[in-house]
Amino acid sequence: MTDQNVAERLKALLEAERTALLEGDFDRLSTLMEEKQALAEALAHRPLSVSEVTPLRDGLRRNQELFDQAMAGIRNVATRIGDLNRARRATDTYDAHGKRQTIDAPASKRLERRA
Repeated sequence: MTDQNVAERLKALLEAERTALLEGDFDRLSTLMEEKQALAEALAHRPLSVSEVTPLRDGLRRNQELFDQAMAGIRNVATRIGDLNRARRATDTYDAHGKRQTIDAPASKRLERRA
């Protein structure tokens, strides 16, 4: 495999990774990660020119920012779901004197299904 071939394959892989991140296709990302590691190992033994490295570096940086934002979104959703579940079990209110009161939700005897 030539240096140019590896660099071009990595560039194409970074574009596929970007597409997967934008589409939220996290299953595809794990497959791409394995291929990216193999290509990175191939590049470790072959020096590239600055003109070849610059677009790769920019693509990696761009994808890392997308990945960070995707993870932040997932954390926000998980937090929101947790808040909604806590609110469903009990709600805290305050009376006219500022005293906190907890209103517990009645226990449900039906089975809740989740997807």
